Amino acid sequence: MRLSDIIVTEAIVPELQAKTRDEAIHELVEALAEAGAIPRKSTKDIAKAVLAREAQATTGIGKGVALPHTKVKGIKQPVATIGRSSEGIDFGALDSKPVYSVILLLSSPDNPDEHLQAMEAIFKHVQRDIFRKFLRQSETREAIWDLIQEADELG
Repeated sequence: MRLSDIIVTEAIVPELQAKTRDEAIHELVEALAEAGAIPRKSTKDIAKAVLAREAQATTGIGKGVALPHTKVKGIKQPVATIGRSSEGIDFGALDSKPVYSVILLLSSPDNPDEHLQAMEAIFKHVQRDIFRKFLRQSETREAIWDLIQEADELG
C-alpha cells in the first residue's frame, strides 16, 4: 500500500487553524467530510472515536509528527489526510515537543490487516528525516501532494 493510495488530496490542510490537539483532530475530520471521503453526519462520532483512542495513548510519535487514527464502521477502505501547523501543536508527544505534521488515518474495523498496511505506509515515510523536513516546509496542498507522490516513487 502506498501513501498516495490512502491520502485524500482534497482533504489536505496546508495550514491548520487549530491550536490544540482536539481542534486539530476535529479540523482534519471535517476536511475529510468536506472532501466527501466520510459522511458529513458522522463527523462528530468519528472525531469522538479518534479522541477516545488518543486518551488511551498519545499518537504524537515525536520528531514533530502525530498519527491520530481509529477504526470506524462504514469506512470501506483506509482514508487519511495531512494537516500542517507552522506554529506547532501540543499533542503530548513522546519527545514532549510540538507537532507540526498531523496525519489522520481512518479505517474499517472489519479489516485490521488493511489498517496495519496503511499505518506501515505512513510510518515508512515519517521515519525519514528528509520527508518530515519537506512536509513541514510544504505550504500548499499541491506541494504536500507532490511530496507524497515523490516519496511513494522513491519507495
